[in-house]
Amino acid sequence: MNEGIRLYQQGKYRAALDHFLEIAVEPAQESLLSYYLGLCYTHLGKYDEALLYLEQVVGSDIGFLHIYQARMIMGYAYAVTGRYRLAEFELNRLLEDGYESAKVYAALAYAIYAQGKTAPAIAHLEKALRIDPENANALNSLGFILAENNIQIETAREYCLRALQRYPENPAYLDSLAMVYRRSGNLQQAKELYERAVRLSRGMREIVDHYKDLLRSAGVKI
Repeated sequence: MNEGIRLYQQGKYRAALDHFLEIAVEPAQESLLSYYLGLCYTHLGKYDEALLYLEQVVGSDIGFLHIYQARMIMGYAYAVTGRYRLAEFELNRLLEDGYESAKVYAALAYAIYAQGKTAPAIAHLEKALRIDPENANALNSLGFILAENNIQIETAREYCLRALQRYPENPAYLDSLAMVYRRSGNLQQAKELYERAVRLSRGMREIVDHYKDLLRSAGVKI
């Protein structure tokens, strides 16, 4: 087990996974093994496999920190695979169990905004920022949602700039600020930010789509 954990901590997720799959552990360590298998599969983008092991973790008595982390990852796995209602369920379970944090509220906001629930998403992000006013993910998400929906554009800009002050090379944060400038009519500034975000993200699909949409709206043939 220790060798697998060492490999995992070094970021060698494939090697760690292979090790964990080969070893036999005592019954008392089975939940911990499932936990690390879930983490490895998540890092490797194999979300269905990850969920199988993480479900075992949340049903065990491994301890609240591991269960908290497992539920967070399950919420993430469901969200990135488009299963937003299941993501919402897992994250709400964390809140019901008393695990309130800016991270949980921000993740929950993402899951419910993807379902078209704008007002509740904003409310959750505001809760996240009351807990941690400098949480970059919450700042960026709130700025993006406000901008995308043409709500309080100047406030949206302030949120996005605060997020970028912490992580100036984050392509998702640049994408959000580009949306702010687009909504405020500064298309050239938006274009420059989108181009930078596309480059830094190495062509992330969502960012590329936002960039193409801007070009179409400006009458540029793609």
